[in-house]
Amino acid sequence: MKQTNLFAILFLMVVGLQTARAQKMIVRTTDNTVTEFDVTKVADVTFVEASPTPDPGNHEWVDLGLPSGTLWATCNVGANSPEEYGDYFAWGETTPKSTYNGDTYFDSGGNKYNNTVGLTELLPEDDAATANWGGGWQMPSLGQIKELINSEYTTTEWTTQGGVNGRLITSKSNGNTLFLPAAGFRYDTSLNYAGSYGYYWSRSLSTISSYLACFLYFDS
Repeated sequence: MKQTNLFAILFLMVVGLQTARAQKMIVRTTDNTVTEFDVTKVADVTFVEASPTPDPGNHEWVDLGLPSGTLWATCNVGANSPEEYGDYFAWGETTPKSTYNGDTYFDSGGNKYNNTVGLTELLPEDDAATANWGGGWQMPSLGQIKELINSEYTTTEWTTQGGVNGRLITSKSNGNTLFLPAAGFRYDTSLNYAGSYGYYWSRSLSTISSYLACFLYFDS
């Protein structure tokens, strides 16, 4: 769930070397892929700083060829395969528990997470992915979730994989896939809507209220 470093130095140098008479900007990547741009139509260039590639020896990940370079884990925290539901977490908590409600919720953020004057994304110590898998991993941001289901980059379909219902996300650029099981959610001591709905936390606080956080929701 981390991003790869985006090696934009070559791109930057090519931009800097353009002369007033140049009409094309040619970018060649390390795998010899060449992309040409008409410099007269380039309005601006944005460089995105990303995090190191997760160690594949830790947990498996899939590259969907997304513009941000984000790599997605092939299974949930607490699972050993894409079809397993894995563990369930309250937002800002890093360990599963037997009962999920207001009385058992440990607000690790307190006033720390506030969409007006405080933090709007989970710190590593409050991120279930980082806490359980290590510093190479983190829960996705709202922006990363939006990119994952952006129809320009991926297609999604409701399917059954290994006897488990869920959403299969397929990259339009490289054909790689990510399966998200419809794992439902837990409230009190019960598991609700497993097999019918999927609910996946982001690490981003809602812009509407500090009592809410953003999540990915899907059904059939």
